[in-house]
Amino acid sequence: MTSVYRSQSFGFGTTWTPAVRVLIITNGVIFAVQALAPIPVPVSQWFGLVPHSVIFKGWLWQLVTYMFLHGGLMHIAFNMLALWMFGSQLERVWGTREFLRYYFITGIGAGLINIAFTPTSHMPTIGASGAIFGLLLAYGVLFPNNLILLYFFIPIKAKYFVILFAALEFLMSRSYTSDGVAHFAHLGGMAVGLLYLKGSPFMRRVAWQISKKSRSQKEARQVKMEAQRMTDLQAIRSEVDYLLDRINKVGYENLTAEEKERLERASQQLRVLSEEKQDLN
Repeated sequence: MTSVYRSQSFGFGTTWTPAVRVLIITNGVIFAVQALAPIPVPVSQWFGLVPHSVIFKGWLWQLVTYMFLHGGLMHIAFNMLALWMFGSQLERVWGTREFLRYYFITGIGAGLINIAFTPTSHMPTIGASGAIFGLLLAYGVLFPNNLILLYFFIPIKAKYFVILFAALEFLMSRSYTSDGVAHFAHLGGMAVGLLYLKGSPFMRRVAWQISKKSRSQKEARQVKMEAQRMTDLQAIRSEVDYLLDRINKVGYENLTAEEKERLERASQQLRVLSEEKQDLN
């Protein structure tokens, strides 16, 4: 559904990192066991998130185990794709320990919010989507201007992508028709993620460092552009000086057609570079 690209090149995310690799493999193995092995117990009732069981039976393990169950191939495929794309970049910036902490805090927090809105429900919720939406929120906060390919070909900045998905989840959560999707868990993952990012000193420091690096890169690009502009300007001035010297010696009318064309082209380039300098200032 989505892909990420940076530095003007299209592509999928990045190479996977240690925690992301373990999470994807673990989810894949559990999904395969669900699909292939004859399990006598109702897995989703025991290990999915059933609000009634958590509140009235004390089955607290479900707040963790529900994140490793999925309802179908497309369900797990999209979740693991998003985990790879967004999670790898976040783990690379945060480190494995902090990434795992955030992943489980948002996943468990999403489950708690889902329970708060449906406390007596016997319907199990399964899937890593709550934590995935938390990762999406973090990616949008830390890398707001990175481009994401919506449906693989529509470029959209990460910050707008997050706003779009949050709005869609909110609207669908308000719908009176049940579509079998835990929209409150999705919104909960994003809400918990935002609170954690804003409240954690470590996360604030990381965000500041990323912002500082981004400013430094922008300043470096501007310096490089100005240096290149000055180099081009010097070359053009040398060309103009040579042609003016020719005019002094033989007169404009005696310049060759090629020299007249070079003079016209150099004059145009000087005007362009002068306008660029004004824009930079």
